[in-house]
Formats: sequence, C-alpha cells, structure tokens
Amino acid sequence: MSQETAEGPGQRGGTGRSAAALDEVDRRILDELARDGRISIRTLAERVHVSRTNAYARVERLLRDGVITGFAARVAPEPAGLGTSAYIALTIRQDTWREVSAELARVRYVEHVALLSGEHDVLALVRAPDNATLRDVVLDRVQHIAGVLSTRSWLVFEEYHGAHSPWA
Repeated sequence: MSQETAEGPGQRGGTGRSAAALDEVDRRILDELARDGRISIRTLAERVHVSRTNAYARVERLLRDGVITGFAARVAPEPAGLGTSAYIALTIRQDTWREVSAELARVRYVEHVALLSGEHDVLALVRAPDNATLRDVVLDRVQHIAGVLSTRSWLVFEEYHGAHSPWA
C-alpha cells in the first residue's frame, strides 16, 4: 500500500472519469487508513468487517480513483526542528496561479498551498526552524516570485487536529 500519485502543483486531480460514490465500508476503510496508514490489509479487513480480498480490492480502487492519494507519516513540526509556523496570504496577478504555485512548490519550508476566493488569492502554510528563516522565506523567496503582488503573514501560536475530522 505504498503507492503515491505524482500530481504537481496547480494541476487538477483525476482522469476525467467520475469516481464511484463512497459507501459505508469505503468510509470506514478511509477512517482506519487515516488513523494508521501502515495497517495491514488483514487487520484492515478485520476492523471494517470484510474479507481480505474485498479490503484489498477496495483500497486498490480508492487509489486508482484518486480518493487515496498516497500514504505518509504525520510529523510533529516542533520536535522535528520546525518551531515557527505561519500562514502566508498572497495576492497575485490573476493570470499567474499556475506559475506562482509551481514556484511555491520549490520553496523550502512551504508545506501546503491553496488557491482561495476572497480577499487573498493564495494561502500557504510555512513551517521553518525559526523566525529568521521564516523572514527569509517570505521576504527573499515568496515576495520575489513573479506574479506575487503582496503578502500578509499570521504566526501560528498553537495548533491541533480537529477531533471531528471525517478521516481521523
């Protein structure tokens, strides 16, 4: 179960075909995999009350349909040496999303990027070792990307995963 898709920034997922609607077993599979992506097919099948063959076929279908996009370890930023986190809102020229997102994907410490509607066009989550590195990321890298008109930063003081996430 260690497959990953290679989808680049600014690209849409999927192959143009409609994925089948998820049923209750699919949802339970996703819930279990979100809790532990290293779970064996045998244990997964036992937990969701299906055969191993059925569990394997469903996981393969969820991968093929792009519902599951890969498996990864969840890393705690601070113990891993990334003690400063911030959300950076970018205002960009309206015709530059693909170029800006491709450049942001190359910036070290940028963990997540989203295209938005509203006051700002892009929101990026940056996790850096310290404030000086965060400053360099924003002032020397992000603000110098062609198409970026302005940035606004919000430091993260504390964070947690929601207890009512649909997949955790």
